[in-house]
Amino acid sequence: MWHSRSLHAVAAAVLTTLPLILATSSPKRGLCHVPSKKYPSDDKVWVNTPGSDLTWYYNYGASPSAAYRNTDLQFVPMLWGASTNDTGTIFLDTVTDLINGGTNITHVLAFNEPDGTTATGGADISPSVAAAAWIRQIEPLKDLGVKLGAPSVTGSSRGFTWLENWLKACNGGCNPDFNPVHWYGNFEGMASHIGQMMGTYPNQTVWVTEWGYANQGLEETQAFYNISTQWFDRMESITHYSYFGAFRSDVSNVGPNSAMLTQSGKLTDIGSWYLGGASTNNVPNGDAAQIAKFCGWVFVVLAVGVWVVL
Repeated sequence: MWHSRSLHAVAAAVLTTLPLILATSSPKRGLCHVPSKKYPSDDKVWVNTPGSDLTWYYNYGASPSAAYRNTDLQFVPMLWGASTNDTGTIFLDTVTDLINGGTNITHVLAFNEPDGTTATGGADISPSVAAAAWIRQIEPLKDLGVKLGAPSVTGSSRGFTWLENWLKACNGGCNPDFNPVHWYGNFEGMASHIGQMMGTYPNQTVWVTEWGYANQGLEETQAFYNISTQWFDRMESITHYSYFGAFRSDVSNVGPNSAMLTQSGKLTDIGSWYLGGASTNNVPNGDAAQIAKFCGWVFVVLAVGVWVVL
């Protein structure tokens, strides 16, 4: 059951652990890889930075990224979308070939925001089309020992409705092991949304495969990042997470302050923190706000509240 704890107690706990939060690492962290055609060297930042704690990545596709071959990052393939014209098993065949070739594939993802529109990056497919594609291309991977991620719906009530209709269309033929979550709002809303996901599907773990606080000021964005990563690391049922921000601030579609690289390709504070490092004081283009101070943390904690599972 979800309970609201004393905000004063939570604020005190956050302030007590703040120095640790800013420089901690986590085996749960992965890379949501958005390749840069203009600056391909940016792809190497996530593996060449000393002390980087990233353990896995996905790239919205079925094949590994060339930049991460011969690295310690474990690849997680994704079947991005489907259509009524799809009748083959290209995704299944690709993943099977990777496994047979020695690539360590333990999990797969499916259908990027199928309830969303293509204008916002969603696959925009019906539950019935997705069900048919899953049964044909995803479910057979269970026989190879691969864990299956449910469709990555939007962080909205529409997403829950889509998932419900998808399971009905599957008629018992779709058996995911974990639920990916996408979120781009405040912490309180995210905690509530993830709590609803856990309550609706109690036998499945959660991966937060896209998250951030879009188009906010620098202090608000940094505070949200630190509060959410601390919470993810405490939650046993959240086993993996990947921040949406592996790009330069001047091309970010979620606001410059969410980016993990500045416009010149240097790690922002969030970028460095995400890799387990210290603050860089590199301010992303588009916001002259100062680095978040302790007082900013207190304000944000008291403003949004913090929810925990007890």
